[in-house]
Amino acid sequence: MDLSFAEKLVIARKQLGIYQYEMAEKLGVHPNSIWKYERGEGKPHAAVVRMFELLCEHNNIRFEEYASAQRGKGDGMKLVLAEKVSPATLAVFAAEPGWEVLTHDKLPEGLAAALADADGLIVRSAVQVDDALLESAPKLRVIGRAGVGVDNIDAEAATRRGIVVMNTPGANAVAVAELTLALMLALARKLALANFTMHAGKWEKKSLQGAELRGKTLGILGLGRIGLEVARRARAFGLEIIGNDPFVSAAVARENSIRLVALEELFAASDYLTLHVGLTPQTHGIVNAKNLAAMKQGVRIINCARGELVDDAALAAALKSGQVAGAALDVFTEEPPKNPPYAGLDNVLLTPHIAGSTAEAQEAVGVQIAMQVREYLKLGVVQNAVNLPSLSHEEYVKLAPYIDLAGRLGSFLAQASARSIEAIHLIYGGELAEAKTELIRNAAIAGLLHGSENVNRINAAAVAQERGIRVHEDKQEDRPGGRGGAATLLAIELHSAAGSSRATATVLHGTQPRLLEYDSIDVEAPLEGNLLVCRNLDVPGVIGRIGTILGEQGVNIANFALGRDRSGEKPVKALSVVQVDAPVSPPVLEALHTIEALLEAHAITLPDGANL
Repeated sequence: MDLSFAEKLVIARKQLGIYQYEMAEKLGVHPNSIWKYERGEGKPHAAVVRMFELLCEHNNIRFEEYASAQRGKGDGMKLVLAEKVSPATLAVFAAEPGWEVLTHDKLPEGLAAALADADGLIVRSAVQVDDALLESAPKLRVIGRAGVGVDNIDAEAATRRGIVVMNTPGANAVAVAELTLALMLALARKLALANFTMHAGKWEKKSLQGAELRGKTLGILGLGRIGLEVARRARAFGLEIIGNDPFVSAAVARENSIRLVALEELFAASDYLTLHVGLTPQTHGIVNAKNLAAMKQGVRIINCARGELVDDAALAAALKSGQVAGAALDVFTEEPPKNPPYAGLDNVLLTPHIAGSTAEAQEAVGVQIAMQVREYLKLGVVQNAVNLPSLSHEEYVKLAPYIDLAGRLGSFLAQASARSIEAIHLIYGGELAEAKTELIRNAAIAGLLHGSENVNRINAAAVAQERGIRVHEDKQEDRPGGRGGAATLLAIELHSAAGSSRATATVLHGTQPRLLEYDSIDVEAPLEGNLLVCRNLDVPGVIGRIGTILGEQGVNIANFALGRDRSGEKPVKALSVVQVDAPVSPPVLEALHTIEALLEAHAITLPDGANL
């Protein structure tokens, strides 16, 4: 059976590692056309087909293996759609001859019974796909989540059983971006108040004078898919766009007319500030009293990301004082919110987490996951997977500690370096030099980009490419640096315009992740839990002062590791990695910075590798 143009488009994008809008640019068509072609809607012009053929020839893209895979895999598939989906989603599977599709309302003996001979399962957020359910699905090859979060799916259990788990990140990016712009306009023109007074029978034209967006500065915190979609639309309003995201390269920012700035400048220069970052220890409560005081008088703040990014009490106080002219919040720490501090404030717009709730977005996620599942079952093409069942059970068991180590080491470097990343260099030594390292590489990148939206071990390399971050790998049978006496080591180097940083680590006794070196200073410290990393001049008294201040602040020390720079450079610098029982708070860091010889201090919280 010959492949359709839609199937070839999907395969070509997968091999080239590009997105629909990038394929559109290469073929000279609108991005919506690629989306429709891949859905099998509309017939491409002969010129487009020829451009595609030339592109495939130039990049040596071949479809023969996929066609044979289609012949071997595409017959007699059974799909179970455990939750309600749109007719357009059903149509994707209905177009495949011989495929059996069971919808949520046609499972008389229950979901477990229906999965006994099923090849694919599609869910939204209500159905819990746990190990017990998977036990009843021996033939299951793929689980599709129509949405982003996969909290309702036991991905670890699926991985052990060789089942691919896919989601649909970015399908609602346009919807969220559009609401962000709508809220900006509503704040600028006082639309909510205007509507309220009109319904109250009042004509208060003079008190409703607004402001134009033109010529103002828009600050975007977080330049993932949604942040970039906001930037693309904001340009049409004549806004100057600045952004902050350590996981986006300068090249990607320039392509989208965004000037990358430090976080302090983002806060100080923005007339409008919109939040599009994930929730991490570093971003939790980032809109707080201190940062609000540093913002421009009269700033307007929009949050369509996570409620926990905002200190509600501090924002309410800033709104009352006039430091913040207005705020628009679509997300809240507790949903639905109970007793929010914004009652009675007419300069606040509140919406019930509707940013991604458009008919188009909801249909898009359903159609997208159906297409992904179809292409995997027919062609073996994996898209937006959140696990990687490409290792045998024996290989996975052997590499699992180093996969976990890679995520931890990446997260350590990202939090300790606190700089934009332009390139990542991974060095595998010892037994890792002969292993399949794709999952280790992706775990390291996921750790480095932890906190950026929707990054996991499957899509990490693609996200890095999308953000203009170069990734280079070396395999050395000799140990990379020969540190700590360990036979198998992993080293990660980060490169940016501000300089480079490197860390080396290993696994001791099969289960204990250990840092062995950081920026050429040997130090052995556990890579787990809460850490405090300090650099200082190697002079007497510093270690004692660090311990004293931590004690005074009620911080209990679990482990204190020390190292000294032996390069011969003067003045000599030292490094301490302190493991503590609880996260180090900003007041503790401020107290530590009173130590005269202290050069820098970073609070680090390391997630388990399974959470990356």
